[in-house]
Amino acid sequence: MPSQGGLPRGQVVVIAGEPVAGKAGTGLIPPFTAHEAAALAAAALEDTLRAVARVPVARRVLALDGAPGPWLPHGFTVLPQRGNGPDERLAAALEDAHRLLPGPVVLIGMDTPQVTPDMLVYALSLLSAYDAVFGPAADGGFWLLGLRAPDPALLLGVPMSEPTAGEIQLRRLGEAGLSVAPMPRLTDVDSAADAFVVAAQAPRSFFAATLARMSALR
Repeated sequence: MPSQGGLPRGQVVVIAGEPVAGKAGTGLIPPFTAHEAAALAAAALEDTLRAVARVPVARRVLALDGAPGPWLPHGFTVLPQRGNGPDERLAAALEDAHRLLPGPVVLIGMDTPQVTPDMLVYALSLLSAYDAVFGPAADGGFWLLGLRAPDPALLLGVPMSEPTAGEIQLRRLGEAGLSVAPMPRLTDVDSAADAFVVAAQAPRSFFAATLARMSALR
């Protein structure tokens, strides 16, 4: 990718909610309590942000619903989320980040703590040859969306909470005439079963350690 000052000119945006009990990780309740689910969400978010922090990129952005906490590493620009539904919030995060720094954007969520810096570097590099990068999720959604020229209209109206969200989003990209590069399929942490699958895939993560500690206490 073209660079300025030795860094890729793109940026990575993480869209996340403050991991507070009763709002974060609610799909893990039960068997976990609201406080345990929030702790797992915080661990997943910390793993994600630490991976992004190791990506040599021009800017790292956290589009946050809530307030920053001790889980936020240095070097992130924090932007408040805006919009009502998930599609509006994702579209706004892309738009706001692109307004601050025009250029390619890779957008990810907070529910894939197994993401690695190499995955994100690869996604950014693909945007030098493709218009878009798409990372499907096992639940039918998607965990990553990269756009060389971000356009919020590409996301608006996509039913993000439905199991067909990924299929619809991918079709939307194709209908816009964009060339799309695929990324590996990952599992989002949407349930307790997902949590154990992801922890096994990333055994050295904060998420895996938090889950192991909770499991040992049961």
